[in-house]
Amino acid sequence: MLFELFNLAGIELKNRLVRSATYEKRADVDGFVTDALIEFYKELAKGGVGLIITGNALVHISGRSVPQMICIHNDYYIDKLKRLTEAVHKLDGKIVIQLVHGGRQCFPALLGGLQPIAPSEIHDPSIKITPREMTNEEIWEVIEAFGDAARRAMYAGFDGVQIHGAHGYLVSEFLSPHTNRRNDYWGGDEERRFHFLEEVYKAMRKEVGDNYPILIKINADDFIESGLKPEESVRIAKRLEELGIDAIEVSGGMYESAPKTAQPNILQTEQEAYFRENSRLFKKTLNIPVILVGGIRSKSVAEDILQKGDADLISISRPLIREPDLPNKFKEGKEKADCISCNGCMRFQKLDMVKCTQINKS
Repeated sequence: MLFELFNLAGIELKNRLVRSATYEKRADVDGFVTDALIEFYKELAKGGVGLIITGNALVHISGRSVPQMICIHNDYYIDKLKRLTEAVHKLDGKIVIQLVHGGRQCFPALLGGLQPIAPSEIHDPSIKITPREMTNEEIWEVIEAFGDAARRAMYAGFDGVQIHGAHGYLVSEFLSPHTNRRNDYWGGDEERRFHFLEEVYKAMRKEVGDNYPILIKINADDFIESGLKPEESVRIAKRLEELGIDAIEVSGGMYESAPKTAQPNILQTEQEAYFRENSRLFKKTLNIPVILVGGIRSKSVAEDILQKGDADLISISRPLIREPDLPNKFKEGKEKADCISCNGCMRFQKLDMVKCTQINKS
């Protein structure tokens, strides 16, 4: 099943393997696409993955969470983004751009010294940052920014967009009772915590029309006692399906619940697919495609997930940093990725660009 064709909201995929959004640190300091970034994605396209989802792209200057991330918050980024999509399409690849606002998970140094913004003033102990609560005007400004970013993505030739609604960034923060303590239209109960994402989706759909694919990545579980739990996440997913979202990627965790977001030392097949149980719950509830990410390293595990109906697509991240041609290798008979889940590639502060730190040691 892994190498069957799949139609994802009109995007014709040559297989069911997805490159999950992964920060690259290859844009320039102003967020423009570089030759290095294009070459990075060309290697992924040549490597045979069915769908590429880019690293997180910035929709508003108040949400920059990492240096040298792709930017899409202004029209002047469109031309170089178009160079990226054209390069991938020439290699018969499909590419979706992930749209993000970092929320409270931003360092002031990346915001010109300004305090990060968030739904509520909830301290993040993992990075020792306390954000400022957003005003109603700021909330609507960011919602509009998501819509504008989706329009730019469509003009730049991306096959679709993905809302980053996971891992404790701004959309995730509005959804989570841990980070959203408001008592207004934007928070106070489950329904009101959904309003921000609902308005983001509506703003994007208004800009791109009914037929342009909009995907989302969301947490099944925040892995924090006062955070989002799978039962509520599934209800959120059902609301999104009713609104018209085209597919949902199931993940989990945020900065302060690490290492749940990218678990280390996945060496046995029993350790793989650590969000599989959650994905199964989503599949039982939804009719739209469910994409499963999280520690999938073996072809046999991926095939078993698909055959048992626990997901429709298999999303991988760290293994493709080490082996961008892993899908082709799977097709040729390779059973398991070389990635040892050491998380060296995640320590991007010490790297000139995100890359496998073990590749020359083996």
